[in-house]
Amino acid sequence: MENQVNIQNVPSLYLQNVIANFKELKQSAEKAMAQISDETKLNWAPNEESNSIAVIVKHLSGNMISRWTDFLTTDGEKPDRDRDGEFEGTIHSKEELLDVWNRGWDVFLHSLSELKGEDLLRTVYIRKQPHSVLEAIQRQLSHYSGHVGQIIYVAKMIRDDAWQTLTIPRRKTTPQSDV
Repeated sequence: MENQVNIQNVPSLYLQNVIANFKELKQSAEKAMAQISDETKLNWAPNEESNSIAVIVKHLSGNMISRWTDFLTTDGEKPDRDRDGEFEGTIHSKEELLDVWNRGWDVFLHSLSELKGEDLLRTVYIRKQPHSVLEAIQRQLSHYSGHVGQIIYVAKMIRDDAWQTLTIPRRKTTPQSDV
């Protein structure tokens, strides 16, 4: 059978797939942020307990840099990380926002791309708690997905009726063919 996968290729296929998934998340958030032309809106939040796009970006980047720098050899919670500071609104321009965003993603995607299938069962530490590399990746997939969803939702609230959907617009789906 041509669709049969050699079990030995599964770890490599997983890494390829998960990297593609993370790149899609990044791209979705970037498409949402591209719709915010008024830089003052980057720090808008619906209420005091919610985060702005700028704060979410700063937090994601800080998390990525801490977790994925020297990923296999050091704890993912670096002593110099200022997690509380990530939730302070200090980003004031789109250029700065994208610089912070890309800095985190560059560290993260580079570390992921360096992994080999045999690394997936290695043990890494996050806040002194052991995780397999596979568990650490899944943990981040869940974490980053949630925050990308927040970025998209806040951008959608800001844009209101001017929002350009990132996927298929409502009531625009076409019936699937019978396959």
